[in-house]
Amino acid sequence: MRAVVTRVTEASVGVDGQVIGAIGVGFLVLLGIHQDDTVEQTVRLADKICGLRVFGDENGQMNRALADVGGTLLVISQFTLYGNCKKGRRPDFLAAARPETAIPLYERFVAECRERGFHVETGSFGAYMQVQSLNDGPVTLILDTDTL
Repeated sequence: MRAVVTRVTEASVGVDGQVIGAIGVGFLVLLGIHQDDTVEQTVRLADKICGLRVFGDENGQMNRALADVGGTLLVISQFTLYGNCKKGRRPDFLAAARPETAIPLYERFVAECRERGFHVETGSFGAYMQVQSLNDGPVTLILDTDTL
């Protein structure tokens, strides 16, 4: 599982010109699911993301976590995180999980974040989406369950 996590002051996602999810301060999470990913990886990744201390304290140091700032999450499915660009100029996405595998794992990741007490907004799996964000910092991290 791969996640691109961006600290934001606000973010939203739309489908067909209609906003379907929006947050204020928190994390925009672009989530890619590999064909070999497991439920255990969703738990580890949710633990890591929900506990990241990347929000500023009173001294401007990154010491506060999402819970400390009353933050929320916007989670967007992103199969292109597993794009392979080794051959030619057109990526292949063969490593990305098929929908029958990816959807339950995506939903489980969202549920894991909610079980930790966070409000989570989502995109629409498989839809063409427009994502907007106001990056804060900017602070952007790439997490991969193969290296957690």
